[in-house]
Amino acid sequence: MAASCAEKPQVTGQVLFKQTYPSGHLETIISLVGFSESDNQARAIHIHEFGDLSNGCDATGGHFNPMNVSHPGHPGDFGNFTPKKGKIKKHRKNIKATMFGPNSILSRAIVIHEQQDDLGEGGNPASLINGNAGKRLACCVIGIGGKTLSYFTKCTIQ
Repeated sequence: MAASCAEKPQVTGQVLFKQTYPSGHLETIISLVGFSESDNQARAIHIHEFGDLSNGCDATGGHFNPMNVSHPGHPGDFGNFTPKKGKIKKHRKNIKATMFGPNSILSRAIVIHEQQDDLGEGGNPASLINGNAGKRLACCVIGIGGKTLSYFTKCTIQ
């Protein structure tokens, strides 16, 4: 889902997830475009509780935090990503989240935020919940991708 205000980046792209077996480590490949060529503002990317886009990105709820731990220690925390030449392209390994079991990320949402995540060091209560990452620029629902359904998911932001 693209941002609605003309002055905000019109973010599109994909967030791909791969986990080779249920107890294996989750990997992600983030490929986003639509940022200004001169934009060097780090952006927080998080997994949110709900795969609900009925009210845009605001319907996705808070950060996915099944163990109820302080930010940035929950599986919904991906950290900060800085665009280069209008794009964010990043591969991350050993993510705390999983695609299996009761705490699966399937049917949840990825949210790209307007600001960077303060990683719990903001000195206020919100910092320990959401990292003071600001408004939501774009989001998508995490679903199963591909014909084989073999531990691979994708989230397309349009």
